[in-house]
Amino acid sequence: MAQAAASKVVLVTGASSGIGAEVARQFVERGHTVYGTSRRPDAVTRPVPGVHYVRLDNADYQSAIECAAKVGVIDILINNAGESQAGALEDTPMEAIENLFATNVFGPVALTKAVLPGMRERRSGTVVMVGSMLSSFPVAFRSNYAATKSALKAFALATRREVAPYGIRMISVEPGTIATGIGDRRSIHIGDASPYRAEYETLAAATRKNEDAGIDAPTMAGVIVDAALLEHPKPFYAKGNQAGIVFALRRLAPRQLVLDLTARKHGLPRVRI
Repeated sequence: MAQAAASKVVLVTGASSGIGAEVARQFVERGHTVYGTSRRPDAVTRPVPGVHYVRLDNADYQSAIECAAKVGVIDILINNAGESQAGALEDTPMEAIENLFATNVFGPVALTKAVLPGMRERRSGTVVMVGSMLSSFPVAFRSNYAATKSALKAFALATRREVAPYGIRMISVEPGTIATGIGDRRSIHIGDASPYRAEYETLAAATRKNEDAGIDAPTMAGVIVDAALLEHPKPFYAKGNQAGIVFALRRLAPRQLVLDLTARKHGLPRVRI
């Protein structure tokens, strides 16, 4: 499919590190005007050359309105910023779950709402929701995080038809395990005496191993950038964790088998119930 040749104005959330920083870098390298968000733009330790940093706090919906207004015309929005969380559901306070949804779901939705009027009036625009393959392949001790990413995917796929008559493209992208060091920034909720602690530690060790061997940020960022620049992008893209094979398996195999295999990938044995 052909890519749009003209220079675009791109807003990338969470552009201070990880996938977001690499997405911003690749857009700059392709000649586009790029704005990247951070909760503290002045404190970004390794700014990407050519990126204009603006303030955005995903959990502060007013900041989404202010961010969109400051940037002005936005041709492409990459909703990438978010928080990673793990732990036992029983040990996780409701406040932590609510905060996770505010950061991972409601914030991106608020920013999308802020940019849609301009895109609709210009009859052109692209919004990419960066989720996680844990949405399609949920695993124990990641329930809240997987739920937020599932919500993002549903927003993107449902809204795709809603905004399509106005020339706006909505895309959902699911990265697999990525070696970006996100595990060091993940919030953990597991009690010292939790009955779930032993299995959680098993999963945590397997997760660290999987992330160390995951795909690199430039590869994943390339998928996002390529999709965002297509004139007619697909609704959904996935990369990593042998995506082509595992999504085919998901369509053909019984759901319980897929859940069992996902658990095994994360170090957990099958439990028959």
